[in-house]
Amino acid sequence: MGVMGSPADLVARLKELGATVATAESLTGGQVAARVTGVPGSSAVYAGGVVSYMTEVKVSVLGVRPATVAEHGVVSAQCAREMAEGVRRLLGTTYAVSTTGVAGPDRQEGKPVGTVFVGVAGPGGVQSFELALDGDRATIQHASVAAALSALADMIGSDGRPAEDSGLR
Repeated sequence: MGVMGSPADLVARLKELGATVATAESLTGGQVAARVTGVPGSSAVYAGGVVSYMTEVKVSVLGVRPATVAEHGVVSAQCAREMAEGVRRLLGTTYAVSTTGVAGPDRQEGKPVGTVFVGVAGPGGVQSFELALDGDRATIQHASVAAALSALADMIGSDGRPAEDSGLR
């Protein structure tokens, strides 16, 4: 877990930095967005999100390259990175986070249930993380949401300006 475990801490930190965030979700189906927007005052920092459940939406809306899908599949680090970059560009936010993976009950692209990739994009670049999760569909989705929020918090924590620098000039 990152230093800022809760969505409330995440929203507070984004506000301090005058930063915004967007989400691009596949297997979590909007649950990351729901956790962030569950925080009072999140409208100051949360721009919006895309639930790109179908591959076609990842490509046409988020700008995931067809070559990425062909070479690596949608359940991949590359796809997670391109989803995060795509929604950040689309909505013009400081940060973005993405989720893609296999929630079950069946394998996808030959990858086992619980294979999940989280992408985070920000001013400093883009990263992705692979998770190997256990449990049923709901458990995997829940753990993916927690991992996405944690990865986002870690990125903000590592490249965010000091809080005292966010005042008016």
